[in-house]
Amino acid sequence: MTCPARRPGATVHDWPVDHLPALRFDPLLHRLLREEPLARIRMRFGEGHAWLATRYEDVKEVAADPRLSRALTVDRPVTSMTPHVVAPAGGIGRTDPPDHTRLRRLVALTFGRKRVAALRPRAQELADAMASGMTAQGPPADLAECFTGPLPAQLIGELLGVPPDDLPLMQRWRSVILSSNHSQEESDAVKGEIARYFRELARHRAERPADDLYSALVTAHGEGGLSLQELVSLAVMLVLNGMDAVRNQVSNMVYALLTHPGLADRLRAEPGLLPRAVEELLRWIPHRNGVGLPRIATEDLAVGDVVIRAGEAVYVSYLAANRDPGVFTGPDRLDLDRDEAPNLSFGHGPHYCVGALLTRMEAEVMLGTLLGRFPRLRLAVPEAEMRWRRGSINRGPESLPVTW
Repeated sequence: MTCPARRPGATVHDWPVDHLPALRFDPLLHRLLREEPLARIRMRFGEGHAWLATRYEDVKEVAADPRLSRALTVDRPVTSMTPHVVAPAGGIGRTDPPDHTRLRRLVALTFGRKRVAALRPRAQELADAMASGMTAQGPPADLAECFTGPLPAQLIGELLGVPPDDLPLMQRWRSVILSSNHSQEESDAVKGEIARYFRELARHRAERPADDLYSALVTAHGEGGLSLQELVSLAVMLVLNGMDAVRNQVSNMVYALLTHPGLADRLRAEPGLLPRAVEELLRWIPHRNGVGLPRIATEDLAVGDVVIRAGEAVYVSYLAANRDPGVFTGPDRLDLDRDEAPNLSFGHGPHYCVGALLTRMEAEVMLGTLLGRFPRLRLAVPEAEMRWRRGSINRGPESLPVTW
């Protein structure tokens, strides 16, 4: 007797998004990618279940399909890994064209190729100063506190026009907003503080504009180009991602290189390989826990052999797509000679990360400086004693103790 084939998505997988040590890849993502590339999942918070796409081509298709809406997630309790929604309603992450196109256009030039190239000397200046400070202090040092954390924070602060004395305040907000361990009430309280801060900064910049992105956004607000809510949400998105995501991505890259010493030695011998190395590190490192924002289907649509019904929620895993064995040879291997499909670490489609070029540049500057200035750089503690962030959206070390 032949049993009927199981319908795709018939099983709902409970996904607690547990803390994973170091840079271990999530075992559920690894399994679903190979066994059930479009599956139903249920996480700790929210209601019901959602589809999860893990295969490279399916992820690209979902991320680019205009029939899948971010705006429809507002006020909808979709199953989620956090008790609160990080991206604010009306912000660039939860809008669809044409509103999303309008908002993205306001910041696109600031993070374009020419602007990022112009920022590189300043990033190098900061990196050199921080490396000199490490040398003067002597080993050991916590790279997350004295290098990979402060450099992107200072650079995004200068770019956006946040006074240097206010950066510690941003760091405190970051620790709550990007956490899965804080309650909805705690998150709402911090979001209120952030909104008040950037509304006040907007009033100040309207009276005393400066040569920074926030002044330009305030001017656009005054001319009717965006609402006050949109202005605040853009600022929050840029600051939090610029501070937290880059800190953790580059800290993870340093850790990966220090635990694969042959790769670090090769990059010192072949510095021209650094841009390709950054791309491979972006592909290989699982830089976040769980998934990002969902999308809601506005009509029935087929993805692979699955029909997603109108009203159903869909997530994509860029992490899993970056490990797709149908696209990458030996996907679980860190290989600096890899020359295959582009990684999807910054997303795909209309919501592709606006800060991708800036992040790549900062990573190249920081890694190049560390490898050049500290030829004997190594971990100051055994790998087993490293402390990693828990209950956070972005993965990375709490501290990165090194010696040289």
